[in-house]
Amino acid sequence: MADPNAAFVGSIPHAYDAYLGPLLFHEFADDLAARVPVAPSARVLETACGTGILTERLLRRLGGQGAIVATDLNEAMFAHAQRRGVAGLGLEWRQADGTNLPFDDASFDAVVCQFGLMFFPDKAAGVREAFRVLKPGGRYLFNVWDAIDANPVPKIAFEASVQYFPESPPQFMRVPFSLHDPAPIRAWLADAGFQNIESRTLSKVGASPSAAEAAIGLVEGSPLYTEIMNRRPEALADIKAMVAANIAAGFGDHPVRCPLRAHVFSAQRP
Repeated sequence: MADPNAAFVGSIPHAYDAYLGPLLFHEFADDLAARVPVAPSARVLETACGTGILTERLLRRLGGQGAIVATDLNEAMFAHAQRRGVAGLGLEWRQADGTNLPFDDASFDAVVCQFGLMFFPDKAAGVREAFRVLKPGGRYLFNVWDAIDANPVPKIAFEASVQYFPESPPQFMRVPFSLHDPAPIRAWLADAGFQNIESRTLSKVGASPSAAEAAIGLVEGSPLYTEIMNRRPEALADIKAMVAANIAAGFGDHPVRCPLRAHVFSAQRP
């Protein structure tokens, strides 16, 4: 079952890919792809692939060696990835639930997930499924956001939504930053049977051509957009204007450059 906060549908995938990609995701995707081991016969599973931001980097990383199966429960997201031309030798797209994967035991050399675990309703089940489909010696590589206070540009969007809806603020912005404590994640990995568990905190810099484009991504590139439209659609323009003004004041404009922080994990199936 999908978390309703993971409903990236309608116009959201385009805004997510075009505006949130460079602002939040590209730098961390570069890092995660670089950690994937390369071998001619390697099979790599990507869960929660979204619009293919990490997928295209995995393709470059493997360089035609091995195979990638890119999966997401949200068909609209990877349909957008296919429309924009994320394709390459050995790449297969598959709709799949990360907590109930339709693959045989011990069938992949690596499982990779970019900022997806937070959206799994049963996160421990997602970790167990990664363990199950990995071959002995296989690696599980993934990242999650640090606390929202360590990611001030998304925090601006959250605070704007709270200001406009103080009695019933949209809940989506809490979800991406809900796994900022590494301790329970390490426990899920150990309980699933993983060994050689490592985590580190990474700081990156996100970028956007303008504060206005950053605001489009933050407000229209996630289920926050749906929450606003369900409450008070006429407030959308004002919320975006507030977010853009606050981003420009804190992090510049033409371009925006903002600090980001996340945790990256690596674990091995014995």
